[in-house]
Amino acid sequence: MRVEPMHRIVGHMAVPGDKSISHRAVLLGALCDGETRVTGFGRSADTEATIEAVRALGITVYEYDDETLHVFGKGLRGLGAPAKPIDCRNAGTLVRLLAGMLAGQEGQRFTLTGDASLSARPMGRVTEPLRLMGAAVESEDGHLPLVIEGRPLHAVTYELPVASAQVKSAILLAGLSADGETTVVEPVPTRDHTELMLAAAGATIVRRQTSVSVRPAARLALGEIEIPGDFSSAAPFIVAATLVPGSELHIHGVNLNPRRTGLLGILARMGANVTVYNRRQIAGEPAGDLEVRSADLVATAVTGAEVPSAIDELPLFVLAASCAHGDSVLRGAGELRAKESDRIEATADALRALGQHVRAVDDGFRIRGVPARPHGGRIASRGDHRIAMLGAIAALASRRGVEIEDAECVAVSFPGFFELLDSLRREAAE
Repeated sequence: MRVEPMHRIVGHMAVPGDKSISHRAVLLGALCDGETRVTGFGRSADTEATIEAVRALGITVYEYDDETLHVFGKGLRGLGAPAKPIDCRNAGTLVRLLAGMLAGQEGQRFTLTGDASLSARPMGRVTEPLRLMGAAVESEDGHLPLVIEGRPLHAVTYELPVASAQVKSAILLAGLSADGETTVVEPVPTRDHTELMLAAAGATIVRRQTSVSVRPAARLALGEIEIPGDFSSAAPFIVAATLVPGSELHIHGVNLNPRRTGLLGILARMGANVTVYNRRQIAGEPAGDLEVRSADLVATAVTGAEVPSAIDELPLFVLAASCAHGDSVLRGAGELRAKESDRIEATADALRALGQHVRAVDDGFRIRGVPARPHGGRIASRGDHRIAMLGAIAALASRRGVEIEDAECVAVSFPGFFELLDSLRREAAE
């Protein structure tokens, strides 16, 4: 697919519901007693895999339209093992959270599989704490498939060796069935959607500065969940409007959970012009509208402490830094090498192909900023939705446009990405 440059980006837009919260709404809805009504659902290949997974476990999910679901839960111990393996496709959030949910389903045996990309991603970081809790989990040398036999679980205090909201969530979900208080200690704070939703469902959650605990639950009930717009889906357009001169873009109803919006802080110290207005709560999550105007950027250093709150947006930061004044550095982001692709190498290769000065290091990047439009060219997405979107945003800011190989992979998280981009192009032309 070829994406052409834009002379300016103007208008108003909204993005799909938050993917992380959408996963959790369906998964926790399956564990609730009775009906959970979900509005603003972020439909994508990943979240559709979550719907199919809970259906395989015996849960009825009624889809009124793309954004409205009713999940009819069967309680904390009501999931049934299907005759066939549960295919998690490419959804890392799904497979890790599901492992925690299933570990305490006593007397049941489950097999979790995925596509080639997911099967290459490490699962040891989630199987280790579950085994410490007494779970029977087998893997293929630390990779999929996972075979889980539900057993009685024991409460643990587990210190995460690497900050991971997915692993934290798996342990907390397993802790719902454990015999005491289960605690996860984090090296730095990560996304807290799971603990927020568990608390809303009636679970006993204790949150501290560096840890979170859950006690076993008798029942959960959510009732209704409205899902705010996905910040990770808004982020490409934030960076595009920042880089393309003459831009003024409004993005409405975006999730502004501070554990998700690290990119905003990074861009702010680079000189970006992003204003938050109409702040409000949506389903217990902070949300608001964003006004983004184009700005000249200056270099910055991003540390490991900032990585968890900006993990999905770091390739976009590298693009922004490559167009800034001065030299930037990003360290402590080794986790990027274990995503759908090796995102450190994929990002560096893609941006160098467009004429940018980006060098990969073991756990991040060194970037020489040149305050000019990228030349343009051709990039390989490597089947990674974040890299495909990175190429499209670089194209908008480029001189000659960008050809993106396997651009269709954006459907993993944002099926309507290119349609939304085209609508902004039409609005700018009016």
